[in-house]
Amino acid sequence: MAFLIVLAALAFLMFAAYRGHSVILFAPLAALGAVLLTDPGLVAPMFTGLFMDRMVGFLKLYFPVFLLGAVFGKLIEISGFSRSIVAATIGIVGRSRAMLSIVLVCALLTYGGVSLFVVVFAVYPFAAELFRQSDIPKRLIPGAIALGAFTFTMDALPGTPQIQNVIPTTFFHTTTWAAPWLGSIGAVFVFIVGMFYLDWRRRVAIARGEGYGSEHSNEPEPFAGTQMAPAALAIAPLIIVGVVNFLLTRAIPHWYGASTSFAPSVVGNAAPIVQDVGKLAAIWAVEGALLAGIACVLVFAWRPVTRAFAHGTRAAVAGALLASMNTASEYGFGAVIAALPGFRLVADALRSIPHPLVNEAVTVTALAGITGSASGGMSIALAAMADSFMQTAAAAGISPEVLHRVAAMASGGMDTLPHNGAVITLLAVTGLTHRQSYRDIFAITLIKTLAVFFVILVYGLTGVV
Repeated sequence: MAFLIVLAALAFLMFAAYRGHSVILFAPLAALGAVLLTDPGLVAPMFTGLFMDRMVGFLKLYFPVFLLGAVFGKLIEISGFSRSIVAATIGIVGRSRAMLSIVLVCALLTYGGVSLFVVVFAVYPFAAELFRQSDIPKRLIPGAIALGAFTFTMDALPGTPQIQNVIPTTFFHTTTWAAPWLGSIGAVFVFIVGMFYLDWRRRVAIARGEGYGSEHSNEPEPFAGTQMAPAALAIAPLIIVGVVNFLLTRAIPHWYGASTSFAPSVVGNAAPIVQDVGKLAAIWAVEGALLAGIACVLVFAWRPVTRAFAHGTRAAVAGALLASMNTASEYGFGAVIAALPGFRLVADALRSIPHPLVNEAVTVTALAGITGSASGGMSIALAAMADSFMQTAAAAGISPEVLHRVAAMASGGMDTLPHNGAVITLLAVTGLTHRQSYRDIFAITLIKTLAVFFVILVYGLTGVV
């Protein structure tokens, strides 16, 4: 019964998200409904002490990233830079390869260290423009962005700075460059199969006479200027975000050390406020990089930006609030579900899978799917089972680097179910619904999940690491 309660809460939330209902409303309802059926006396304590605590904690850390990312993306749009990038991209790869262009741009940004959520805000304006000019259905944009930002550059390519590739290092004592050949093979598999799928979907739509469409919501505003900026100038803010993020990620720990503290200037003897730099350096680096990107757009396109700045930033702030609240609600939901007895039953049942790598892959991707979070599901799985994984792998002669790569790639598999925060953010930013575009996101999810077991097979046949 405990397991069925967890399963019912997950199914209810996925159904509500797919039907277009607000996750901000239904995530706490689903989580607290599960608590009510498990132990009614814990509903109020879990709501305040767990759901709201985790939700507010998420906003405390990440809302500035959402806000700056939304503003950056909006300025890229109203400056006309997105139009310049689109024109240059069409000239290089051709109109029939619009999807490839979006996938490559997303991959470049995420591998450079830009947050997945920031990439959604930054890429969507010129993705919409490129798809419109190429007359490709808008409903295919989320699938293209998901392939470029949520898959191989998130956790497969060696060295990627995304959190999904960082978390395993603390459990397996590895580096982000663990198992470089396996990761690269998995990345190539996801990229090739994903592009074949997206191109097939494009060709089917064209054969039916379906174009970009009209009367879409949240459409980027047409550029009012008569001349476009040079492509090199237009792409400069994106490059600056990636470069500054790279530099600050390495510089901030040297500037502040392991921790920093300050005494607030208030009446009385206030305790010093201590900040753990190790946990915050990556967030501070992204925020600084986005500020640098925003400043770059303002310097290079002052006149067109200032004309629409007030209206544009109001829309950006509204989008950031919605996206961050959606994701924070999901985070609170996952925390509550992970605290229920039924979740422990799921975790214990997964231990019975005999092959150590298959066991790890299924465990991590299942918990990521239940919590709706790649990083959250992997953290829960490795915190509970990393020692067991290490012991069984050592007995089978499997390197910890392989455990690292399999765990990282598995976390980005079934995490993108309908209730996933990144999926909801992507659909909200693009102005599309689950009914219109989730089919393609789910197909990319299946390809990504399949890639994990393909990598395990390659390792079993060749032993390559």
